[in-house]
Amino acid sequence: MDQNYKEKLISFYQSKRRMPTYSEMMSLFGFKSKNAVYRVVTKLIAAGIVTKDKLGKLIPSSGFDEIPMVGLVKAGLPAPGELLTDSLNIEEYLIPKKASTYLFEVDGDSMIEEHIADGDIVIAERTNTAKDGEIVIAQVDGEFTMKYLRSKNGKLWLEPANKNYKPIYPEYELKVVAIVRSVIRKY
Repeated sequence: MDQNYKEKLISFYQSKRRMPTYSEMMSLFGFKSKNAVYRVVTKLIAAGIVTKDKLGKLIPSSGFDEIPMVGLVKAGLPAPGELLTDSLNIEEYLIPKKASTYLFEVDGDSMIEEHIADGDIVIAERTNTAKDGEIVIAQVDGEFTMKYLRSKNGKLWLEPANKNYKPIYPEYELKVVAIVRSVIRKY
C-alpha cells in the first residue's frame, strides 16, 4: 500500500471532516478512472485504514489516523536506537473519555513548575471530584482557574506550581469541574 494515498486521504479528511467521493479521489490521487480508485480503496480496506458503513459509504477505520511509532530515542547519552513496528492513535491515547473531555488554552504562568506554560493546551476530563494533589480546573468564588487541589481536614484550597503565587483559599465556594489529564505544547 502506497503511504502517499493514505496521507492524501488523511489530509483531505482533516480539512473537510469527511471522506472524499470516488470522483474527488480520482483528482486527489491523479487517476484517470474510477476503476483505479476502486483498486486503491480495496487495498485501503484490506489494510484496515478505511471501511464501509451500512450504506456502503467509505468511513475511516480505527487505524485511519494512527501515527507510526518508529522507535525509542535516548534522552540521556547517545545510544543505538531501537526500531518498533507499531502505531498509535494520538486521540485515543490522549482522550480515553471523549464525551467528557474538554480542551483549554492556558493563560498565565501559575503552573510553570509543573511544566504547564502560557499558551499550552490542557486536556481535562469533566468531574466534580478529585484527590488531593491532582491538577484541576476549579471554580473558586465564581471564577475559573487551574491549580493543584489541596485538601486537609475537610478544607479545600488550590495551590499554584509557581513560587511567585500564593495558594487560593475560597471565600465562599470551591467546585472542581475537571481534572487535567494531559498537556500539549507546540514548539
